[in-house]
Amino acid sequence: MIFVTRLNGQSYLLNSRLIESAEEKPDTTLVLTNGKIIIISESLEELQEKIINYEAKILNYKTD
Repeated sequence: MIFVTRLNGQSYLLNSRLIESAEEKPDTTLVLTNGKIIIISESLEELQEKIINYEAKILNYKTD
């Protein structure tokens, strides 16, 4: 899950694996696999970085 920010400033967690597509037009618009559209204040580059960091955490997760 990644934190994203709506245009009204509200932050929330989003399952990044539900993102089907993302584009800037000019605000970053996400289309989810369920058809829902979300507009966020993060740029595509910021979104990509958040997703990469989240996936890296999952891959490096260790149970002791």
